[in-house]
Parts: sequence; structure tokens; C-alpha cells
Amino acid sequence: MLALLLLAALQSPTPDYPSRVEIRRTAHGVPHILAEDMGAMGYGLAWAQLEDHGPMVVLNLVRARGELSRLFGPDSLESDYTHVETHALAVATYSKLSADLRRVQEGWAAAVNRWVETHPAVYARYDLPTFTPHDVAALWVDEQVEPAVRRFQRAQARRRSAMEPVNRDNIGSNAWAFGPGRTTTGNPILLRNPHIGWRGDWYSTYYEAQITVPGVVNFYGDFRVGFPFYFNGGFNEALGWATTNNGPDLEEVYALRLDPARADHVLFDGGSVPLERKVLSVRVKRGARVVTEQRTVWRTALGPVIDRTDTEVHVLKSPGWEEYRKAEQFLAMMKARNLAEWTAAMAMRAHTESNLTYADRDGNIFYIWNAALPQRPHAPLGEAAAVPAATTDDVWTTLYPLDALPQLLNPPTGYLQNENDPFHFTNVESPIDSAQFPPPDFPAPEMRLRSQLGVALVTSQDMVSVDDVIRLKHSTRMLAAERMVDDLVAAARATNPTGDLAQAVEVLAGWDKTASPDARGAVLFTEWFDRYYRESGSSTAEREARAWATPWSSADPVGTPYGLGDPARAVRTLAAAAAAVRKDHGRLDPAWGDLVRVIRGDVDVPVGGCAGMYGCFRVLSLRPTGDGRYQNAGGDGWVLVVEFTKDGPQARSVLAYGESSIATSPWYSDQAAMYARGELKPVAFSEAEIAAQLVRAYRPD
Repeated sequence: MLALLLLAALQSPTPDYPSRVEIRRTAHGVPHILAEDMGAMGYGLAWAQLEDHGPMVVLNLVRARGELSRLFGPDSLESDYTHVETHALAVATYSKLSADLRRVQEGWAAAVNRWVETHPAVYARYDLPTFTPHDVAALWVDEQVEPAVRRFQRAQARRRSAMEPVNRDNIGSNAWAFGPGRTTTGNPILLRNPHIGWRGDWYSTYYEAQITVPGVVNFYGDFRVGFPFYFNGGFNEALGWATTNNGPDLEEVYALRLDPARADHVLFDGGSVPLERKVLSVRVKRGARVVTEQRTVWRTALGPVIDRTDTEVHVLKSPGWEEYRKAEQFLAMMKARNLAEWTAAMAMRAHTESNLTYADRDGNIFYIWNAALPQRPHAPLGEAAAVPAATTDDVWTTLYPLDALPQLLNPPTGYLQNENDPFHFTNVESPIDSAQFPPPDFPAPEMRLRSQLGVALVTSQDMVSVDDVIRLKHSTRMLAAERMVDDLVAAARATNPTGDLAQAVEVLAGWDKTASPDARGAVLFTEWFDRYYRESGSSTAEREARAWATPWSSADPVGTPYGLGDPARAVRTLAAAAAAVRKDHGRLDPAWGDLVRVIRGDVDVPVGGCAGMYGCFRVLSLRPTGDGRYQNAGGDGWVLVVEFTKDGPQARSVLAYGESSIATSPWYSDQAAMYARGELKPVAFSEAEIAAQLVRAYRPD
């Protein structure tokens, strides 16, 4: 017995994490976490994030516990009611997680507790709990259910009010992969370029880092502030991947009849089945007092009750319901050494959505339209309707197998690209047959302008280098302008224009059809396009059909749409747009970069790019600055390019808003101007590269 206890002691690391981990900061503050074990790695990664983002990391754990309302009041109630339930699930399932992941979570919690203890001036006023590994596990549990509920409710509202669906043009990412036959060095190249808001809070802030536990994991890429693992992308010594949004229809809402003879029972499978009643309790700060408030929710074996009438309940059935292994899957993907191991990690199916674009040192490039997609025994009725269900036969019970999802391995023309559109034209020369993946379970073919420009860029030359990929990725071409401006100029000239309309014609005729910083014409065109497109109809489908002379067609996926659908109206709209630009800016041809800026700290510089709806590949989401200009507030911001060479991966990157959200940090705005210029910094991955770029090496306190 004593021998067994001694052996267990040797196998169980002590909680002295700082002595087992070193943080090496390289140029621009990138942390490289070198740890003896996974617990120490979790401690070091959390410590680095705390140094760079402080309260954001701490309060994310408060959120995961469902305790924001106790600190900040009732505005956080909806979040807390969700998270007290997911926290309970994390506690109940914690022992089912792998030992490696549990150790990461133990180290993360220990680091946050130590940080709070050593920074009393910042955190004493919050009355924080002692955080536990269960709190860390709760950071990424059951994520899809509440968004699905909100989509259902929004869809019902849209159906009642004819509201326009959410615009997806600035949502998502770009991803490219080039096989050995398509690169100048014969090495695969991967581009990861996610688009997200620059809000500076949990979910939305990327964090560039490397985590290394020798013999276990060595991964470089993007993490999210406040999370050990969360929708990661990047690379290890052998392989890498990028994610792009794909929006599969994963959930179904079922209508179950209430039993008129028994309260809180439903009629199902020939019997009367009780609903499960749960009472959720949340502590809420109201004025000077903290009070306990409760909400009753109802659950079934199929999933949560999201709506109830006098005769039926609506139940959401989701593959994400009670899914607690998301971080587990991403850790397994980080550990994978080849395509077989990586796809085995994907086969966990805990990652319920996203396109994944992959490359490895063996020369493979691979794409999969990943989705935990139900095999429905019925046609889906859409987000705003509930499917009647009386028996188990009426509801989905299985998922499409991973190998039955759309995917493409090593296409002959040697490239893969995805910009959030469906899978069909990931490689235009080797399209994925829609007949094998028919709607409604799978999306219909679609290729918006940003995707078409992506194809044009990746196929613009026979062979590419890393420098080529970086240059092409930062293209400021505006495909909508390339497809419309010549017709617009011709139509306007045919009217013998005078005054501002005549000048507008000359501005557009002399413009290079880009959103480059010095482009004079982009401001006028986007003002015109917004008006013309909006006036073309009340729905996206109607606008697409009426705005273009030839709408998009899957028969010509990269050549359509083109031309003006209504030249006369287009000319009238140009006159109105010219008047608006003159009024707002005093001239018809302001330079794009005079108005569109990257502003962070003391950096205030022009930047090229535009919204995806205009057909830009470098997507910018803009917000007014209050002085007639606009600053980049989202979209493009994190770019990673990696080449898998025989001597190891060689990579470059840029994180536009820097490693830190603390304005006094040297890493707050040091990459902003580099990003605006379309430049990437060399990544330090190997020990030699880290040593060459080393700024500081230290152990956490």
C-alpha cells in the first residue's frame, strides 16, 4: 500500500506551478509557454493572458460560474441563468475529461487565484470566489443551445414583421491551402485569416501564443482571451488548420402535445411523459443589496423547452446540447502528428460546426465542411417553425458520419479556399457535387463576391511563395466595382450629365476599382452601391435579382453576377450619392485612406480594404469616429501564414490590436501600423528562433 501511495505521489505533480513553467516573450510580446507538464502549461498560459488582459480573464471565470449579476447587477441576468446551468453540467462531467485537459484547467484556475491574490487593489472590491478547475471547464460547454433559441425567436419575429435576415458579409473568415505542386518551394502553405469584432472582450479577442510541453504538445496559433482552448487555429511541427464559419442547420424545434389530463406532462411514444422542472438560482446586486432570484425552466429527454402554449411545448433538440468536450477535441487536434490522427480527433464530433482547411508537412491539403449534422426523418421546417413530434420516429436520433460530410483531399489543381460560403466550389476545378449533398440538410450552392475574389487571387498565378500569399491576401480589389462601374459610367455618360453628376462619372472612370488607401472613387462607389442595392428590393434575394443584369449562377460561379440590372435607376442613384458625398466630405473624390483608418493608441494610419458585400477579400468592419472618418472595428485583424518545410514550419503573422488590451502596455498598438500596411512579422517557433527574438524570459510569480 505504501508503495502505491509513493508511486501516486510521483505521478501526481505538486501544485508548485511557477517552478515548472517559463514564459518567453519574443518580439511584439508574443508569449511562448514552455512547461514540464500540462498543469504548469495551463498556469503559464493563463498568467501571460492575465499580464496582457487582466480583468477580462478573471471576469470570464465569473461569467462561467453564472455570477456576473452578483457583481454588476441585473443586466447580466440572462447570461447568469444560462451559465449556472452549464456550470452544473461542467461539474457533473468533469471526471470524464482527459487527465491532460483537467491538469490544464487546474493550472489555469490556480494562476487566476494567484493573480487575484497578488493584485488586491484591482480585485478586492469584487468579492471574488476561489476559482476551481470546474469553473474553467465551464468556459466552453453547451454553447450552441442559447444562440439557437435566439435564432428561433428572431426568425419568428422576422416572419411576423418581414425583417431582413442578418447580413453575413462581414461575418466569418478566409482560409487558403496550397499543395506542394502549387508552391515555388514544393512545400504546403496554409493561410488563416479569421474575421471577428475588435470589441476587446471575451469571445472576440484573439491572443497569439505558443504552448509547449515536450513530448506532449507544441502548438502555435490563436487562442482567445479568457480561455485555455476555444476555436483555435494554428500549427504544430507537423500540421496546421484554419477555421471558417459554415452555419449548418444543426438544431430542430419539435412541438410536443401537452397531456390535457396531467399537468406538466407531454404525450410521447404512446405515453404521458413528465417534464423535468428545474429551478435556477442567481444572486443579483440590486442597489446596495444582493438578493437571490429564481427562474423555472423545463427540460425533456430531447432537450430544453424553449416555448410553451396552452396545448403544446416547443423543445429544442441540438447536437450541442450538454456537449462538454469541445476543448478536449481541440487539444487532441493540437497533439495530432498526421492527417489520420487529426481526423481521428475530428471524429469526436464535439466541434459541432465550421469549415476546416488543413495542410501538413507530408504534403496533404484537406478541406471538410464540418458539422454535427442530424439525419432528420423529416424535412426541416426552418428556424421559425416547430416540427410536430408524437414518437421517437418523428425526431432525429443520429448524425451524418464524419466521412459522409462534404470534403476534399489533395485536389489536382493544388489549392483549397473558403470564405464562409458553402463547400461546392472550395476548388473550382474539382467542385463538390451538390447532388451528393442535397438541400435541405446541406446548403445550396452559393458564392458571394468575396469568395469569387478569393478564387481569382489563389488562381492568379501558377505557383506561389509565402510572399505571394501575403501580397495576394492583402489585395484591395473591390469585385463589385469591377463588375459594375464600367456599365455605370457608360449609362451615366449617355445622359449627357452636368454638374456633380458629370464630375462623379469622371471620378469613377479614373478610379482603379480598389479600396486602397489612396484610391479616389471608392468612397463615391460605396455610397452609390449602398443606395442602389438597398433600393433594389426588400429582401436579399430580391435585391440580388434586381441589382444585377445577370444574377449569380452556379453554372458560372466565379463570373456572375455582373452588370447593372436597372441602368436608369443606377444613374439617378449616382446623382444622389454624389450629392451626399459632396455634403459629407466637401469633394467627390476623397482618398479612401483619408477616411478609413486604423486607430489604436497613438497610431492613426490609413488602411485598405472594405466590407465583404462590396467584394473585398480584406474585410473591414467600420465605425464612425465622430469627425467624419471611420476606424476599423472588426473583420480582418489576425493573419497567419505557415509553410511546412523539411526543416520545420516557417510562419509569419500579425495581430492588429496587439497582444495586450492595456493601453499602457508596449504591446497595445505596436502591430497596428504593420497591419495597416499589410505586413507580417516573422514567427518564432523553434527554440533557435525563440532565442533569436527573445525579449524576456521569466517564471510566473
